[in-house]
Amino acid sequence: MLAPAPDRGGPAQPLLEVRGLTKHFRARTKPFAPPKVVRAVDGISFSVAKGETVGVVGESGCGKSTAARLLMHLMPRDAGDILYDGERVGSTLPLRDLRRRMQMVFQDSYASLNPRLTIEDSIAFGPTVHGVRDAAARNLARDLLRRVGLEPNTFAGRYPHEISGGQRQRINIARALALGPSLVILDEAVSALDKSVEAQVLNLLVDLKTELGLTFLFISHDLNVMRFISDRILVMYLGEVVEIGPVESLWAAPRHPYTAALIAAMPTLDPDRRTMTAPIAGDPPSPIDPPSGCRFHTRCVFAEGVCAKVHPVLAEVGPDHQAACLMAIPGSGHSGAAA
Repeated sequence: MLAPAPDRGGPAQPLLEVRGLTKHFRARTKPFAPPKVVRAVDGISFSVAKGETVGVVGESGCGKSTAARLLMHLMPRDAGDILYDGERVGSTLPLRDLRRRMQMVFQDSYASLNPRLTIEDSIAFGPTVHGVRDAAARNLARDLLRRVGLEPNTFAGRYPHEISGGQRQRINIARALALGPSLVILDEAVSALDKSVEAQVLNLLVDLKTELGLTFLFISHDLNVMRFISDRILVMYLGEVVEIGPVESLWAAPRHPYTAALIAAMPTLDPDRRTMTAPIAGDPPSPIDPPSGCRFHTRCVFAEGVCAKVHPVLAEVGPDHQAACLMAIPGSGHSGAAA
């Protein structure tokens, strides 16, 4: 594995800072009609401390994966700043250097691998591009296969279609680690796996994080997985961050109704805790025409008239815990900010 980048700002400086990250898409809903704006990611801000795991959760379409692709510069952002260890990406930190320091594991383990390359070639490709000699890159690939629990003599010469989904995801993790990153973004990296295999991969990630001193940004819709692996959880709804806080604090006392509904909707094996009515009803509104004021007010059982007029902003509700809800934190909004 390539040597990790030096720690520039010390442990107190966040490894990743995101400020006002925005991505809007233009879409035509009718032939010959003027295009409308899809507010996929709408001004989100957060930070990730060195060595922690931040989970990102929300319903499909809330902007989780789009945000991850913006962080990796797989698509251009419309607005906002991204700082990596205090350096502004694209300014003081060139994109080529960011590629070494931040890597991503995608949801589709098969589509992430080149079907024409062997497993060894796939893992060795990145280091080779960054100047590592071929023999050293292949030795590195075999070492990483061992680290993720796969025998090199068995798997190095195979092709992606010859192995299982869980094994492919282990290979994608090895490929992400080949450049020696400090931050790994995992976008639904275990959602397509069987539960037994999912548990193995999660335990592998925990071990690798401890062994290599990694930082994770973990995206998932599975709250049980989030609670197991995360230190803090960031909750997104319709392109915005509605709550972020330590996992146990957020679990014990969620301050946003959307977070509370997500936790209440989790399946349980306890016969005394059956869910008789849906904690949250209806589908999320369209990001093309989001509701005024609080975007969740059309589905919120606690909504008042002010919720349709005033846009809430994140406010402190506890130690390192923020939420954006006018009912939970009166006075935490500003009028005229409805998207």
